[in-house]
Amino acid sequence: MRFFFTFFWAFLLSMMLTYVVSSMNGFAFHFETGLMLSIVITVLLFVITTIIPNDPVEDHH
Repeated sequence: MRFFFTFFWAFLLSMMLTYVVSSMNGFAFHFETGLMLSIVITVLLFVITTIIPNDPVEDHH
């Protein structure tokens, strides 16, 4: 489920970003651009979460 919801939110936010930026620049909206951007964002999010360590931080007091 986390893969689905991560892609779902990345898809919604990238479509919104693509629409707003293309309309502000006067270009045509392309669905494929938003779809590719959401796929890239989803892959990058999962790569980043695997790289960041999940170990507890030690207190040095």
